[in-house]
Amino acid sequence: MRIAVVATCLGDALFPRAPIATVELLERLGHEVVFPADQTCCGQMHVNTGYLDAALPIVRHHVEVFGRALDRGADAVVAPSGSCVGCVRHQHAMVARRAGDEGLARAAEHGAERTYELSELLVDVLGVTDVGAYYPHRVTYHPTCHSLRMLRVGDTPLQLLRAVRGLELVELPDADVCCGFGGTFAVKNAETSTAMLADKMASVLSSKAEVCTAGDSSCLMHIGGGLSRLRSGVRTVHLAEILASTDRGNASADLVFDTAEVGP
Repeated sequence: MRIAVVATCLGDALFPRAPIATVELLERLGHEVVFPADQTCCGQMHVNTGYLDAALPIVRHHVEVFGRALDRGADAVVAPSGSCVGCVRHQHAMVARRAGDEGLARAAEHGAERTYELSELLVDVLGVTDVGAYYPHRVTYHPTCHSLRMLRVGDTPLQLLRAVRGLELVELPDADVCCGFGGTFAVKNAETSTAMLADKMASVLSSKAEVCTAGDSSCLMHIGGGLSRLRSGVRTVHLAEILASTDRGNASADLVFDTAEVGP
């Protein structure tokens, strides 16, 4: 397949190993990866915070950029983020229709039909559960709210993790409970967010895992920040990075990000 990758804002600015690992993984599986260089934000932050007018041009740009990628032969669009894919599927057309732009709404729906979160692309579309990964660590998985409740990816991440050689997958108590991040919720409701984070960290620590993984860098940023302040020794690692790891190491950890090139 020819697959277009959405890096996401957090991936671009703070956690580039997640989108780079996504590219490495898909190319290792034999797919052609394209990276539209003019991509920006999907608009999720603006929509979820209620700034729908401000979100409209951002949504329009995303729809146009990845619409061109699909028109030029991409079979699918993938993002290593359940929350961003949730925005594309469930909010883009709504934002367009609210503004009275039916043409943009239809284009958004067309793109949304071919946009996937990484684990669902691998398992549900490509039919792959064993990606040839090797990751010799004790790992627990946090199902992020958007992937769990909005996208309903189910156990696709767990299927992928169970097939990773060397990985010991341990259950996360109260796994379906939110970590408390919620984007600007963590800023506007800091005390509530912190209390929810404390509960999530207690669950992670009780699992005795070395690594907590998830499909969203935003939630991992929240959980990882709390765990680092506790000096717990537990790391947070994106699912894409684990799946891209092999017994030859994780190449994404050694890349110089400002000169990395993707695709032909």
